[in-house]
Amino acid sequence: MPRFKLTIEYDGTGLAGWQRQTDRASVQSLLEDAAEKLAGARCEVVGAGRTDAGVHAAGQVAHVDIPKPLSPYNVMQGLNYHLEPLTSQVAVVKAEEAPDDFHARFSATGRGYRYRIVNRQARLALDLNRAWHIPEKLDAQRMHDAAQGLLGHHDFSSFRSSICQSKSPMKTLERLDVTQDGEDITIHARARSFLHHQVRNMAGSLRMIGNGKWPPHRLKELLEAKDRTQAGETAPPQGLCLTRVWY
Repeated sequence: MPRFKLTIEYDGTGLAGWQRQTDRASVQSLLEDAAEKLAGARCEVVGAGRTDAGVHAAGQVAHVDIPKPLSPYNVMQGLNYHLEPLTSQVAVVKAEEAPDDFHARFSATGRGYRYRIVNRQARLALDLNRAWHIPEKLDAQRMHDAAQGLLGHHDFSSFRSSICQSKSPMKTLERLDVTQDGEDITIHARARSFLHHQVRNMAGSLRMIGNGKWPPHRLKELLEAKDRTQAGETAPPQGLCLTRVWY
């Protein structure tokens, strides 16, 4: 049965996240409904990352087996055609033929996320569901310098959700940069894989560094503490976007 690699973008506002749910629409369930209409049979769509409710994606990757002779272009067009009556928030950007052993999740060698903060006094209108509004002044350079202390292979228990299903809290953080462009502050993170809420929890702690409530060395102390209760708040989901998956 032909296997296809899909590149997908979505606006997670109001959706239950990636993973299929029994009572709410999710990205996975919407894609599977579209794939069933295209293929005439139920098809499982397997994603590279299980993004939470409200989280967005510009470069999510998934695979699907279609029991029908279709070109990659027709798979992309067909899925989008059948998605259109279901939602305007999910789009298949690209479809490619993939080998039978390709797995969107387990074949991935890296995942990239960005977390966007709008740092201004006025509330958000256009970016209401696209960023975390923080009114107090943040020092992005201070946040960036502190973030470098989290790079490398560590026990990230202090930044791990209590419902995380990962077998180990050990992860290797390859990139954690903080950049600023006017009122926009963006956190860029890359690792092979992340713990549940890891990026959002790191963003919540970086806020405390940026507003001066914590000294920069506090992040390294949090790593050593291995205690989620000592870290900052979990940043809201709307600021997070899965930007790329590497293979």
